[in-house]
Amino acid sequence: MAWDTERTRRLLLDAATRAFADHGLAGGRVDRIAEVAGVNKQRIYKYFGSKSELFDAVVANEMVRVMELIPITGTGKSAVLDYAVRMFDHHSDDRTLARLLFWESLSDRPPTRSPERIMLSDKKVDDIASALPGIARPQSAELLFSIVVLSCGWPILEQVD
Repeated sequence: MAWDTERTRRLLLDAATRAFADHGLAGGRVDRIAEVAGVNKQRIYKYFGSKSELFDAVVANEMVRVMELIPITGTGKSAVLDYAVRMFDHHSDDRTLARLLFWESLSDRPPTRSPERIMLSDKKVDDIASALPGIARPQSAELLFSIVVLSCGWPILEQVD
């Protein structure tokens, strides 16, 4: 029987996503992730190298998923506002990425720098610049950052209300 590496990788990513969203990098246990995934914990090291690299893969995977799920469509302020509302609604309904980003920011290590994360983030900045003709790229990046912080922050920091 051939080993289905993609299936195993997916099972590990799914189990790790839940563990890291709930407990962060420090609290997500490799033994528990492997148990939930139904695979030997050595597969984590084989496919991802380390617990930290698994965390990075989880964050990048979830960012890619959400970025692709919520496109910026149309032009003008209404297009950007619509994007912000959809982001806010998504993160209110599904706190996974928001929690992962907060855990990532609390860890004492550099942020995840996957090529997919960088490419899609750059694309979102470009999409905002395209939706708002005349706005410079640095301001597009600042606007995107503000949207992400507000849409991710509210569901995580609702006790501040």
